Amino acid sequence: MIEPVQLPSPWADARLTVVVPTYNEAGNLPVLVERLLALPLPGLKVLVADDNSPDGTGEVADKLAIEHPDRILVVHRPGKEGLGRAYVDGISRAIEDGAEFVAQMDADLSHPPEALPGMLGALLSTQAAVVIGSRYVPGGELDENWPLYRRALSGWANLYVHTLLRVRIRDLTAGFKIWRADALRAIGLDRVQSNGYSFQVEMHYLATKLGHTILEVPIRFEERREGDSKMTTATKIESALMPFKLRSRHRNLDS
Repeated sequence: MIEPVQLPSPWADARLTVVVPTYNEAGNLPVLVERLLALPLPGLKVLVADDNSPDGTGEVADKLAIEHPDRILVVHRPGKEGLGRAYVDGISRAIEDGAEFVAQMDADLSHPPEALPGMLGALLSTQAAVVIGSRYVPGGELDENWPLYRRALSGWANLYVHTLLRVRIRDLTAGFKIWRADALRAIGLDRVQSNGYSFQVEMHYLATKLGHTILEVPIRFEERREGDSKMTTATKIESALMPFKLRSRHRNLDS
């Protein structure tokens, strides 16, 4: 586990909300929340967007919100509608709540919470609209326990999307990042159509088309601790078709 960067005031006090979509993450969520609230970021809040998890993740989130009433928000969604829809709901709520910066991360402990202060510092010290915690820039790492087929799928997906969309990001499918709230407003979440994991690609594509600066910093990506991957065949098909849809849907969108 890395040591979090100690940011100076007022950077450390920035209103940062970490949006965490959940589906059957009852075992991982308390561990993640504990690590997030331990960070030297007193302005940090956690927003859990739960898709009515059968394993009781929503109830776990509610208990955590009672224990930390000023720092944890919970959005209960009616059912599993996809990662993209959960993020749109969660990010919209975070902005309405007054967040200056919005982070995205998985609930499965694959993204290191301790990297967030450094990512926030990188964002605040540059003109970037978003900072991505990247597996594929120099210094980035993949857990040696990450299955070979997942490595191959991730590498192929990034090459495939790069080829079709010509977006200059090494980790196009990354799910760990911090956005400026103003950049999210400029992008307009109402434009986003992706339901699944292709949400990440669509957001990067929209940011690029609108001329926003995107910065990648290295992270170590860990294998999930508990539970199963949510990647389904339908999700893979949507992700494969999405680049073609994006080129058509946003062809007239420019900065």
